[in-house]
Amino acid sequence: MKKSFLLFSAILGTLTAFAQQVQKDTVQTLDSVYIDTKVPISRKNSGKMVTVISSETLRQFQGKSLAQVLNSISGFELNGSHSNNGQTLGYYVRGGKNRQVLIVVDGVPQNDASQIANDYDLRLIPLDEIERIEVLKGAASTLYGSGAATAVISITTKKASKSPIAIHTQTMLGTDRSAEASAYPLKAINNSIQVSGTMGSFFYKAEAQHRFSNGLSAIEALEGAAPFEEDSFNAFQSKIQLGVHYNENISISQFVAFNQLENDFDDFSYTDADYSNKTLQYSTGGHFEWCFGKGTYVFNDLYSVIKRDIASSFPAKYESKTYQFDNYLQYTMVEPVKLILGLGGNFSRMNAFTIPFGATEFSKDIDADQARLSYIDPYVNVLFTSSLGLNVNAGARLNMHSLYGNHWVYQFNPSYYLKLNRLSIKWLASYSTAYSTPSLYQIYDPFYGNTHLQPEANTTIEGGIELSSGKSYRLGLLYFQRFEKQFIDFVAVDPDTFAYQYQNSDAVFKYNGLETQLYLRFSEQWDGNFNYTFTHPDEAFRIRIPKHKVNAILNYEPTSKTQIGFSYHYVSEREDRYLDPSTFENKTVFLKAYHLLNLTANHRVTKQIHLFVSLDNVLNSDFEELYRYQSKGRNISMGFGLDL
Repeated sequence: MKKSFLLFSAILGTLTAFAQQVQKDTVQTLDSVYIDTKVPISRKNSGKMVTVISSETLRQFQGKSLAQVLNSISGFELNGSHSNNGQTLGYYVRGGKNRQVLIVVDGVPQNDASQIANDYDLRLIPLDEIERIEVLKGAASTLYGSGAATAVISITTKKASKSPIAIHTQTMLGTDRSAEASAYPLKAINNSIQVSGTMGSFFYKAEAQHRFSNGLSAIEALEGAAPFEEDSFNAFQSKIQLGVHYNENISISQFVAFNQLENDFDDFSYTDADYSNKTLQYSTGGHFEWCFGKGTYVFNDLYSVIKRDIASSFPAKYESKTYQFDNYLQYTMVEPVKLILGLGGNFSRMNAFTIPFGATEFSKDIDADQARLSYIDPYVNVLFTSSLGLNVNAGARLNMHSLYGNHWVYQFNPSYYLKLNRLSIKWLASYSTAYSTPSLYQIYDPFYGNTHLQPEANTTIEGGIELSSGKSYRLGLLYFQRFEKQFIDFVAVDPDTFAYQYQNSDAVFKYNGLETQLYLRFSEQWDGNFNYTFTHPDEAFRIRIPKHKVNAILNYEPTSKTQIGFSYHYVSEREDRYLDPSTFENKTVFLKAYHLLNLTANHRVTKQIHLFVSLDNVLNSDFEELYRYQSKGRNISMGFGLDL
């Protein structure tokens, strides 16, 4: 019975996937993509299977986190998204890890130079701030630079209202309980407000969000033992943006933002503890766009200061400052050929403080006067779109790093589109490379750092086909292979003295997999989306990566004012490893497969008021995303939005 059910789920996965694009009026939005070329093009001319999550679809996830939304995409496993809200997230895409997934917000790559992996924390981005998400899988460093090895997540925030003043507020109340809990107390609250408007050529936007929960412990107590105390999660974001449209062709804007995230966590020995992590981010950035004749010039930049304070048995403080920019020129040379010339850059530095053994005061381990790096990346990309159906996207990028010198990456992405009566067929293939720079911590840490590190190198080969018929369905099937060289590993230099160092591995690691996705419209009221992913990572990197994963979403729209959604998630057995606190040895365990069923409903009462409710983990499944860490059971949330 179980095998039949899994087979049925896999078949459904092969039949239905764009689970993120489910509203009746979002199908046309899906026909325009941007992320894979930095040029708005029709989907039929794209040589990639880009996933687009529109604003209409995001309404189905109200009250959820950004990680939970992204976890519904084929090929994605965001480990920790169903655990305590303060749980550190693991980004597992095509067998990769956090440092191989690049987050881009309003055109600017995001990173945290104080992190060991230089990755950016998705928990700092509230879902209610987002207008649109585009996801590109595979190596994409030619257009996006360091870290774009397995995926690029491009987030576009909400624009200012075209009216002189508009106010949007949203409030959500909900439970935050495990599967073992018996009661359903209110333990979670999300509040947000946005005020924006346009007066003549001037536009503005101000927003603030607050998210709090206090229902789950990070670590789960052993069966029969007293439950551990709840570990709270508290996040606050604020942002002000001002801008001017000089005319129809030129616009410029600047923002300032403040983010604060604070969460409790327990000890790595699987005991209850009163530990906490606090992250503060101060940032400012701008956007300039000039459209002229056959071209467009874009300049985006970001200056960010991040401070992290870890209170535990190993207290530490980290500070980083990063300035990064990306500017490029789009130009139509002749009608089927578009050229992109760009230049990106990153300038980072960091401080790190710990308390030495036997001391009581913090001392500086890493000094920003020394721990700094910079790189400048010129790049070129050419897009050819033929009226005969042949499309080619190709380019190259030169990474010029202050420490290790120069490193080239490139891409070649042909596709062919054919229309046969009502059936449209697109064949696609790509060969692309990517690089990930070593982090400041990996280079300059006094105990583990290595100033001779080289960038990690990734190569992705893809081949696939996409079939569609108007608005009725769209089916995609994609096979990929990924090769990783110069992996930055944590190596035991002298195990007897516990001496370790970050070093580039000489091994070549191989990953492959299959991704299927399809959108189906059954009737005017019903549409469905499912995806199935098969991932076969290298044996050395199988931790927490499911071999099989299925996502399924059905949406019912009885009226134009009401939407009801049903979602199903299946994650197969995964391997996990943990450090045995008694022997200090790594041990391997296998986490059981699990199923999740969720329900959502949205209703617009008036033009100004809408209501929403969601029931997560309807069957109250008890499962583990990480060994011994607590996950969410059946939870209910409800709220309302007000537009003035």
